[in-house]
Amino acid sequence: MNVKTLFGRACVVLAGLASSASMAAPAPAPALKSRANLMLVVRETAGANKQDEQLKPSGKATVRLADGKEVEMDAAWWEFIGDTHIRFVFDEPTTMVGAASADLTELGLAGVDAALALALDNIKRVYGAPVSSPWTEGIMEVSGTSPDLDSSYLLDRAFWRTLLSAHPDGLVVAVPKRGALLYVPVSNTKGVSGLQRSIGQLYASSGTQRVSSALFLFKGDRWTVFQAPGR
Repeated sequence: MNVKTLFGRACVVLAGLASSASMAAPAPAPALKSRANLMLVVRETAGANKQDEQLKPSGKATVRLADGKEVEMDAAWWEFIGDTHIRFVFDEPTTMVGAASADLTELGLAGVDAALALALDNIKRVYGAPVSSPWTEGIMEVSGTSPDLDSSYLLDRAFWRTLLSAHPDGLVVAVPKRGALLYVPVSNTKGVSGLQRSIGQLYASSGTQRVSSALFLFKGDRWTVFQAPGR
């Protein structure tokens, strides 16, 4: 094979490499982390049944990055009540990026209560305030404009306080999956019984979207476990 032929083949190979490089997907841009897009989501703590609502840091956790790599980080996660915990996230156009505890400090947030208030304000500003609508047997469903964040309204204490003013005996609440937040006044015994019977199936049928198999009671301005998570 002569030099001219070798040179020609080398050019073809180099051109192919250049073409492949130009067609490769660009590296993902760093997540935008600001006070304006900080939000929170509610997730399951499998096997837990925490009896009080005091937010407790979950500690370090292993998280999966967008490229599939797993890393250990001090995630901004707090155990809530029953089998639930909350995660602070940054809302982006096509996904939500998990926040680290250090991110909250860098945003100038003095503790979890300040972060919680800001995250809820952002959710309501972008996705609307929680709205109640009839579900069945007097049970009500709570929603905004994004099903992925409906369960986040569980942390909107001002919303629950308003409802409690009309139902001082308390409210039984279920959050079987991310897009389902249900409640019924304690005085509606038929509706309460219906939730007790159906919560297991609602949770089990939610697949990867499931959150909690427990029922919670909001009364006297505090949360307690009304029915323990299923096992």
